[in-house]
Amino acid sequence: MLQRQLAGSHVALLKFSSDSLDSPCNLRLEHKVIYFLASLSERNDMSDTSGSDPSTALPAPAGPRLKVSSRGRSAGPAANSNSDESDIPEFELFGAVGPRGLPPLTEFLDIWDVDMMKSRDQANKIEHHTASYNSDFLIIRRGQEFQVDITFNRPYEPNKDKFAVEFVIGSSPQYSKNTYIPVFPDEDKQSSWPGRVIKSRENVLSVGVTPAANCIVGKYQLYVAVATPYGIRRTRRDKSRYVYVLFNPWMAADAVFLDDHAERDECVMTETGIIYHGSHDDIAERHWNYGQFNYGVLDACLYILDRCQMPLVNRGDPIKVARQASAMLDSRDDDGGVLVGNWSGDYTYGVAPTAWTGSTEILLTYANGKTPVCYAQCWVYAAVFNTFLRCLGIPSRVVTNYFSAHDNDGNLRSDIILDEDGRIDRSRTRDSIWNYHCWNECYMSRPDLPLGFGGWQVVDATPQETSDGLYRCGPASVHAIKHGEICFPFDAAFVFAEVNSDMVFYSRSKDGTTVPVKVNRSHVGRLVLTQAPGGSSRRDITDQYKFPEGSAEERTVLEKAEAYSCKREKADLPPADVDLVLSNADVSVGRDFELNLKLVNRSDARRTVEAYVSGTVLYYTGVISSEFLFTTPSVKIGPNGFAKESVTVEAKQYMKSLVEQSTLHFMVTGKVVETGQIVSAMKMVRLHNPKLTVKVTGTGRVSEEMMATVEFSNPLSTSLEDVYIRMEGAGLMLPKSKYYRVISGGASLTWSEFFTPQRAGTSRLIATLDCRALTQVHGQATFTVEA
Repeated sequence: MLQRQLAGSHVALLKFSSDSLDSPCNLRLEHKVIYFLASLSERNDMSDTSGSDPSTALPAPAGPRLKVSSRGRSAGPAANSNSDESDIPEFELFGAVGPRGLPPLTEFLDIWDVDMMKSRDQANKIEHHTASYNSDFLIIRRGQEFQVDITFNRPYEPNKDKFAVEFVIGSSPQYSKNTYIPVFPDEDKQSSWPGRVIKSRENVLSVGVTPAANCIVGKYQLYVAVATPYGIRRTRRDKSRYVYVLFNPWMAADAVFLDDHAERDECVMTETGIIYHGSHDDIAERHWNYGQFNYGVLDACLYILDRCQMPLVNRGDPIKVARQASAMLDSRDDDGGVLVGNWSGDYTYGVAPTAWTGSTEILLTYANGKTPVCYAQCWVYAAVFNTFLRCLGIPSRVVTNYFSAHDNDGNLRSDIILDEDGRIDRSRTRDSIWNYHCWNECYMSRPDLPLGFGGWQVVDATPQETSDGLYRCGPASVHAIKHGEICFPFDAAFVFAEVNSDMVFYSRSKDGTTVPVKVNRSHVGRLVLTQAPGGSSRRDITDQYKFPEGSAEERTVLEKAEAYSCKREKADLPPADVDLVLSNADVSVGRDFELNLKLVNRSDARRTVEAYVSGTVLYYTGVISSEFLFTTPSVKIGPNGFAKESVTVEAKQYMKSLVEQSTLHFMVTGKVVETGQIVSAMKMVRLHNPKLTVKVTGTGRVSEEMMATVEFSNPLSTSLEDVYIRMEGAGLMLPKSKYYRVISGGASLTWSEFFTPQRAGTSRLIATLDCRALTQVHGQATFTVEA
């Protein structure tokens, strides 16, 4: 017989006996449990205030801390932690014990064993698409039946025996809040989670349980309770009987249902991915290990919701989960968030954002240390958020927007101030446009919006602007953004500005007045990319965010957005009769190169352009780190002709000023002497870094040892100091790192590590190298592991 223990408040709802639901036994049970709940609530409030509402607490005076509670305001502590558990009674009497004690209960049904059917090759995990999770517990998806085998002391007799399978989540389980769910095998008596007897063989009964398609997502305790004429007996609390319930994108009744098989497989089941950066005309890729199935990651994701004290009753709503997590991924609002953002270039007390290879190390470090992890920038926030969403079963993908505007005043405009000669006035130019910005899209229905606005939703964990008092963004309907319906929650107007703002050049006179001299309506939101399903190719999804530039649909959308107070610069300026073009440059870091300017005169008269060429090192957020080049060529152009001008850019000019993205920004502005018109052009030059070579040797079979080797040669003539190399692979190797104090100029290194594959299929090892002088150095090896 299983040992059992006392606990919990939900027993009153398990109303069954050997007679009927209306029997006196059940009335006595209900009265007893009500008394039991009242006394338990009083004991909890007097002895444990950990779950009390913080708004009721008074400032702690000097000396011993006062005990405070929620008594008088609520009946018990708030249910906002999945890690808190309740004590469920092993035996609950219907009445008082007689003078002779309890009679022998051997003639009644007793539970000998409960088989959770949780091994990787059993039907529960296979049918629920959770076999990839590296976990000791049963993980299933809501809205879909799973099986539990119960072994009794004798064959089960339906007309005589009464039992229920109980599911409990949190420390204050209540039937009305769906934190206590009894599941009955009788067809005539069902709860919100239907149950049935699948088959019976000797003393073993197979019971099917179907969690509600909108139930709370998280970790439940499972009990089996049997009714006797004297009381209820149930199994002892056993950690091996935890059940993790996730969102179910395979089930049409679930709010995250995604009907596209290839998209669903990519956005839920794929453990590695590609995040795009660089510039729109020189796209760079970095591989990332999301690792949503790694050991401990699921518990870390649930801890994030516990840490922010998100009520359990809200954890079945993907809208609320995604919005809450958007705030919790960043630590800017409080000290409880997952990541510390840092764009300064100084990462002394943490890991540089460019050095991370995946989400596993970040999430496990956070869950174990209970403190934010240093450091992150937008692609790290997006990658870790992607892991969180996929781990809980919400389809998600990382999206990159090239030339992303940060609109903090809602005017859909980025202002560049020029002096009267056409030179940029940097002291007065405050707006900046990110070279690129990464956010997430997650897939869900939106019952809070009109029909048609469900599907992909933008969520962004990078702290930019506050939303309802916290740094968070979304979920905002992509469909609403494209059609200018920016009045809909959440933060659609902010995302709309990120892809639709104008660049407006103003000429400032000496008396301080400004007039617009040029408007570029197509620079911002130039290209929006995400990874295509089922491979390593990229997908252009710009048309999902905006209509073609200059189209009638675009004009209609912008007019609609203006009706919601998003104002644009409406000056319709005639174009200059001189065009300025900067040529593309394919440059390796540490090399000299030529920046070529081409000016085309479309008029029948001669033109003279007094130009200003500025070369700056930019953070990828568009903020200038330093200016390393400034020259002022004067170019004469014949009628209907063109002229070229070359500017030599030396490595010694920019190398000492580089920041982690290795991006140079050239802006050329000028004034046509004859007409006074302003010409301008911009060019992002991404310096190409060397690659890491990753090689894999071995049999390529599950549970057989293999070896990974990373090779690197320093391409610079100077030494690299304080070099960190990281390597990991989903289902292959947990994150590992290696430190090199110095790598001399032109020197090479080789680092090898053994690993043992855990799962069959296509796998990928990812490695990065990072130091002060050289960043964004990475490599990967993709190979197949056989069973």
